[in-house]
Amino acid sequence: MAKRALISVHDKTGAVEFGRALVGLGFEIISTGNTFRTLSEGGVAVTQVSAVTGFPEIMDGRVKTLHPLIHGGILARPIPAHLEEAREHGISLIDIVAGNLYPFRETIAVEGISLQDAVEQIDIGGPAMIRAAAKNFERVTVIAEPSSYEAVISELREHGVVSEETRRKLAAKAFRHVADYDACIAEYLENMTLNSN
Repeated sequence: MAKRALISVHDKTGAVEFGRALVGLGFEIISTGNTFRTLSEGGVAVTQVSAVTGFPEIMDGRVKTLHPLIHGGILARPIPAHLEEAREHGISLIDIVAGNLYPFRETIAVEGISLQDAVEQIDIGGPAMIRAAAKNFERVTVIAEPSSYEAVISELREHGVVSEETRRKLAAKAFRHVADYDACIAEYLENMTLNSN
């Protein structure tokens, strides 16, 4: 069975090189929106998430990866019941998730930024996808920082798999990435409330 990686990143540093390396290791790549365009223009063989789900990106990109064919592919454990359920529902497993989030902190640092513009930089699908992959580190490798690409490719080239220890460490980093992001949003909204009183 072919290995699959989902790459959906705001920070595209190293994404093309990472995608090329994964394809060279036999991975199928799926992606969304601007990341799909970046990978495709960089010569990476890539499939749009909408081609996997059969459903277009909607609501100005607010809904892209929030679909059972994506989250089922990430969350399925390597146990017979889950694998059978995935087959029954036509869900292909996703082995690697590379995701990082909209630039909320950078957006709110811009003087005079409107609340609406700030709110549009609150990522929903990204944290859900990253958390799902991090939760399932038993099977899935999650990458929330471009600086981790090289180590993952190195392990894949040397051993054919990413070690459980590395998957666990990357999961911890991913949860920290999302937690810091959410804390920034919470602080911003609390300050907005205080400033409006």
